[in-house]
Amino acid sequence: MVSNRLLALAAGLVATVGVTVSAFAQQATITGAGASFPNPLYQKWGEAARQPTGIQLNYQSVGSGAGQAQIRNRTVDFGASDAPMTAEQLTEANLLQFPASMGSVVAIVNIPGVENNRLRLTGELLSAIYLGQITKWNDPKIVELNRELTLPNVAIAPVYRADGSGTTFVWVSYLSAVSQEFQGKVGVGTSVRWPAGTGARGNEGVAGTVRNVRGAIGYVEHAYAHANNLVTTQLRNKAGNFVTPTTEAFQAAAANADWSAPNFAANLIDTHGATSWPIVTPTFILLPRNPSDATRAQNVMRFFDWAYRNGDAIATGLDYIPLPESVENAIRAAWTAQVQVDGKPVWPAN
Repeated sequence: MVSNRLLALAAGLVATVGVTVSAFAQQATITGAGASFPNPLYQKWGEAARQPTGIQLNYQSVGSGAGQAQIRNRTVDFGASDAPMTAEQLTEANLLQFPASMGSVVAIVNIPGVENNRLRLTGELLSAIYLGQITKWNDPKIVELNRELTLPNVAIAPVYRADGSGTTFVWVSYLSAVSQEFQGKVGVGTSVRWPAGTGARGNEGVAGTVRNVRGAIGYVEHAYAHANNLVTTQLRNKAGNFVTPTTEAFQAAAANADWSAPNFAANLIDTHGATSWPIVTPTFILLPRNPSDATRAQNVMRFFDWAYRNGDAIATGLDYIPLPESVENAIRAAWTAQVQVDGKPVWPAN
């Protein structure tokens, strides 16, 4: 009798181990690379989605430029970029572009005696700083907006992204929108020629440099500023009001997005609204329309479908802004219509 019980227990143990090994073996992996802007969100979504979907996300935060290059070369299953690709670029590379979420870019500073969200800046002042025209924190133009602060005679040390960066694209899009001089001298792109400052790689590099350099100013996604306890600033918005970087201010800007733009490339830079934060942007996923592996492409879409249905709380907890449900449904329709193998949709129609 004892022997039979032992055999039954052993059989049960073998069966349990077999199920565990089988489940592990069946877990799918998807690879992505690109923007550092949404990296905290993708990592958290990846952790949360692993068990319910059986999909393991391997995402490399290498910058939007590298993400675009890797998906063009088909070395990853999907690319990620904060800068939308043009219709011509998407056609040439046979890619579908769709947003994953929305986020905000903030100015971060390291000024002795200046606390979080106390400093007031405008887009015009930021443009002048990055053009090398304003070089001290006690410049009269900055002091005029901040009479309640004691600003030191400290050199301003601008920090910018050294790599091809969607965050840079968003930042210079804003500076160009508010300053014709900046537009003419620097312009818009994922990589530009900066008249002043020091480069650092990734949002992580900019955040670290600003934290360590006295008098530094930089630009990062708000999640990085929040996670690293960096000092952010107020900005004057299109309505002329100084606003602090809060979820409510980001959502106010997102409410004005026009999603009818081709390839989902909505522009949320310096939108209208009394409480809107002026630098909000979608962040995009790039997926081959003609995948060589239908299963891997379907798993990418399964992952983002799960994120749309279940990931809003994670997104808002990290200061990202979820997409409207209508946009998510339009994205699913685009998956069905545009991602095909041998003329058959990879994603089934609803």
